[in-house]
Amino acid sequence: MMFGLQILFIVFLPIILVMLLFHPQFGGRLKKHHKEAYSRSKHWNGKEFDNLVETTMDVGLKTMPGLLKAQFTDRKVREPEKPIPIVPFDEKAWNEEPETPKFIWYGHSVGLLKIGGKNILIDPMLGPDTSPIAPMTTKRFSENALVVIDALPKIDAVLYTHDHYDHIDLKSVKKRMPKVNKWFVGMGIGRHLERWKIASSQITEFDWWQDIDFDGVKITYTPSRHFTGRGPFDRQQTLWGGWNFNTEKLNIYWSGDGGYGEHFKEIGKRLGPFDHAFMENGQYNELWRQIHLHPEESIQAALDVNAKVATPVHWAGFALALHPWKEPIERFTTEAKNKNLAVSTPQIGELQILGTENSSNWWSELT
Repeated sequence: MMFGLQILFIVFLPIILVMLLFHPQFGGRLKKHHKEAYSRSKHWNGKEFDNLVETTMDVGLKTMPGLLKAQFTDRKVREPEKPIPIVPFDEKAWNEEPETPKFIWYGHSVGLLKIGGKNILIDPMLGPDTSPIAPMTTKRFSENALVVIDALPKIDAVLYTHDHYDHIDLKSVKKRMPKVNKWFVGMGIGRHLERWKIASSQITEFDWWQDIDFDGVKITYTPSRHFTGRGPFDRQQTLWGGWNFNTEKLNIYWSGDGGYGEHFKEIGKRLGPFDHAFMENGQYNELWRQIHLHPEESIQAALDVNAKVATPVHWAGFALALHPWKEPIERFTTEAKNKNLAVSTPQIGELQILGTENSSNWWSELT
């Protein structure tokens, strides 16, 4: 019996791998002409993109079984007992005074910005699961988030920080695809969008520090300390980063994912100070400290870039690490108070006016 199972495993494993390789969720495969294009970046080493400093994860064969067990079994405090509600989109309020800068955070790392009269959607992963191919699900804390896309206004541009499943999902792309003309992404991400039937003429890829004048909004792709990959064989083959949005009246920073490093001070020096910074804050673990900010580091990074106000993102969406779901925001707000940094902590879906942000401890009422 055991021998038979081994034979079945040997026979079917290659078939499963081939099926996975051709699954559309993985996006586009790296080809020769892609490598030639990426070679123009000093961050491409011929095989993959590099971080500015040596970056590793302390996850190996010894730690993986325990992590997987905890990830899929110990969820009582890592997820809310009931779904987190999403404040419905108010089209009238969003369109009032169209030159007034506004933002809405839709949980995890999804942000809708109105700046310079433009509607900009960042990392619009609104799907229900960040493990669309895995045998186990990683469900969103809010229900029916995909319907948010139907309510949103005309989007002038969609921007992606990197290609991980909690930042780009195929369902959201297909739902939004017919309503967007411009897609701004890190180098390499364009091949995923092209596989998903988005025309290459609509896609602009960025290397770190590259910028574009988007009808009066200067958009710059900024470095971060992270990694990428959607399949088993494409690690580090697209670039990762954050975004800066600058107009004559406003300067905004969106950190993207990544661990702490000197790049934050460099961003502050070259592009700051910032009126508002959206800082990664959640899904951290000591084993991968170099690629995700702990809350205290998130506050320090906001200070490094010289931000007046900070909003924590990358939390309240999914249980991708082992900490309690409220811990990131509790540690973030405590450290911000200690360091005298103003913060904005909106509810999921709550409209905020940039420059007159307000905060509430809305999560304290949830269990």
